[in-house]
Amino acid sequence: MKKIGLIVNPIAGMGGAVGLKGTDGIHTLEKALALGATPRAPQRAREALEALFKCINVDSLFYTCPQDMGENLLKVYTKNYKLAFPKFKGELSSSLDTIEAAKLMKECKVDLILFAGGDGTARDICSAIGLDVPVLGIPSGVKIHSAAFAVTPAKAGELAAKFLSGKVRNLKESEVMDIDEEAYRAGEVKARLFGYLLIPWERNKIQSRKAGTMPSERAIQQAIAEEVVTNMEEGTLYLLGPGTTVKAIGDRLGIEKSLLGVDGVLDGSLIGKDLIEKEILKLVEQHKKVKVIVSPIGGQGYILGRGNLQLSPRVIRRVAKENIIIVSTPQKIASLHGSPLLVDSGDANLDKSMRGVYPVITGYRERMMYRVEA
Repeated sequence: MKKIGLIVNPIAGMGGAVGLKGTDGIHTLEKALALGATPRAPQRAREALEALFKCINVDSLFYTCPQDMGENLLKVYTKNYKLAFPKFKGELSSSLDTIEAAKLMKECKVDLILFAGGDGTARDICSAIGLDVPVLGIPSGVKIHSAAFAVTPAKAGELAAKFLSGKVRNLKESEVMDIDEEAYRAGEVKARLFGYLLIPWERNKIQSRKAGTMPSERAIQQAIAEEVVTNMEEGTLYLLGPGTTVKAIGDRLGIEKSLLGVDGVLDGSLIGKDLIEKEILKLVEQHKKVKVIVSPIGGQGYILGRGNLQLSPRVIRRVAKENIIIVSTPQKIASLHGSPLLVDSGDANLDKSMRGVYPVITGYRERMMYRVEA
């Protein structure tokens, strides 16, 4: 019988759609709730469990946490589970519960810990168990720079089933990265290596660590910006996503583009900065023609679903896939080593509809066709 740990960080990812760049800290959570944020991690964990139970072919016993940290989800699928501890340390679940759960699961000698969260959750688990137990992240956070996560929740479930069944035997020490959220909200990325986790590894199922932008790419970003601005259409609302490549477009327009937010531009003027999902939907309703400009995350390839949750499924459906403009330096494309660009919006049907081959602007009057997958 295989022993499986399940830890769900119920607040992971809640700050994304409301533009908070994360949900670390009680004050940030309170602000996210006040702005209308809704839980994201439970649904992501559910997608992983559905894939796991569909694929697994060995008897299993689960260890999980009370209520919304795993129990509420798991009991829908199986009665064969135990609680790692009976109640939370405080009134609400916290990182202390995540750390305690991981330590207890290690003591119970689980074969694998599945966790739903973001970089902060990965950091907590790393501090508790290090490389002593194989783990696998279900991507649910706003910022996911670490390499301990599957590319999608479904892939997490599939890979976990293959590992537990002995079909995947490779284990890899993968980086746990974390950033300063306060600096991140101010537009500055201060990432550091926190440690390593031991993960089951299979090509195309595990995301890479986020890669930064090299100084040599700046000139290419300016050329991309020139191409985009030259072809901007009058009367069209442009939603500029996060990242240095898209920020170069704002610099070319002479506007103060936020580095890590989504901004609205109309006829060369900034009409909305660091917009949350509700504000974006309002702007989309007000304009007949809307286009979205996004750039893939270096080393990972995500164009939707990582760092730009404000561009939600509702937004993308109203804009339509043919109005999405992808910009990327050739170096970012090369860093993917032939792997596709990815979408992981949280809506499986939308992600499937986004599949196809898209033009990617890579310089002034330069484009390449590249595959996008869910």
